[in-house]
Amino acid sequence: MRLRDCHNFHDFRQLAQRRLPGPIFNYIDGGADDEATLRRNSASFERCDLVPNVLRGASSVDMSVTVMGQKLAMPIYCSPTALQRLFHHTGERAVAAAAAKYGTMFGVSSLGTVSLEELRKAHQTPQVYQFYFHKDRGLNRAMMQRAKEAGVEVMMLTVDSITGGNRERDLRTGFSIPFRLTLGGMMQFAIKPMWGINYVTHEGFKLPQLDEHVDMSGGAMSIGRYFTEMLDPSMNWDDVAAMVREWDGQFCLKGIMSVNDAKRAVEIGCTGIILSNHGGRQLDGSRAAFDQLAEIVDAVGDRIDVMMDGGSQRGSHVLKALSLGAKAVGVGRFYLYPLAAAGQAGVERALGLMRAEIERDMKLMGCTTIGRLSRDNLRFR
Repeated sequence: MRLRDCHNFHDFRQLAQRRLPGPIFNYIDGGADDEATLRRNSASFERCDLVPNVLRGASSVDMSVTVMGQKLAMPIYCSPTALQRLFHHTGERAVAAAAAKYGTMFGVSSLGTVSLEELRKAHQTPQVYQFYFHKDRGLNRAMMQRAKEAGVEVMMLTVDSITGGNRERDLRTGFSIPFRLTLGGMMQFAIKPMWGINYVTHEGFKLPQLDEHVDMSGGAMSIGRYFTEMLDPSMNWDDVAAMVREWDGQFCLKGIMSVNDAKRAVEIGCTGIILSNHGGRQLDGSRAAFDQLAEIVDAVGDRIDVMMDGGSQRGSHVLKALSLGAKAVGVGRFYLYPLAAAGQAGVERALGLMRAEIERDMKLMGCTTIGRLSRDNLRFR
């Protein structure tokens, strides 16, 4: 299979699986425990049907949205994800360039492999900085100050990862950063030599947002120890409220799933929330974000920008979320598989296909703007 033969999420996933060593593919592909929530995320969309309207003169459509003060040319954005240069040597550079081409927002993770400053200088499109809450309050303040000085528009605090999820695929292969592979994991690298060649012939792997705390040599701290030793499980609403006040700008919480938490986010001054179960990688058995969307939009949607991520693979999935009241939809694996398969060209192809699907489906729905989508367009089985 070649890139031009990829026409949907599943094609990109298949091509990524062919090109990545098993431990790395499974790191992207896997979830926590029995992976029930991972499966549920996509299945949740299938219980909802679109009801189109016809004869609406939908010869052209405007799919732009404004979320957290940022104007996006289409209603999806590239959610921040960790370790991108592990999947392809261009990593975040490829994702940022592709997002810029399609006029949408992208995110840089505190566990990203390219500096937020480099990407902020390279592209004018909206940039999110995703970070975790550390025991070291000085580090938290320093990370926010660094983002402000770089010109980042939106701070995104992930609140569902105060400890790492039980990702059993990674345990079986010994996947970790730095690598501590099992014999079986090492054998899977051996049968995909091109990945290793690319890895050693390009810029050294690093985590520039946390280079003083986590490194690739094993001399400082592994990713696993980062989650168990540096992150603060005692984080509470007062802590986050203080950060929101200090940032004094667009600030969203990623990982909100309950109405009560959504209301608290409004009360402390957040401008956005992202309904998310971390792609099924944290609490297995958690409800799908799409299934919680209507309830939370009804509770707070007039006071805060509500977004969601998890399981979106098609333009029709995005339209269903928007019809329920989401302002935009984040995608993760949707662009990581194409990144692994073909770098920037892969991400561009995936975003282009998604844009075409959204445009086509809006025409078929009889909606010329995102604002015309409503719950009248949906029926649940």
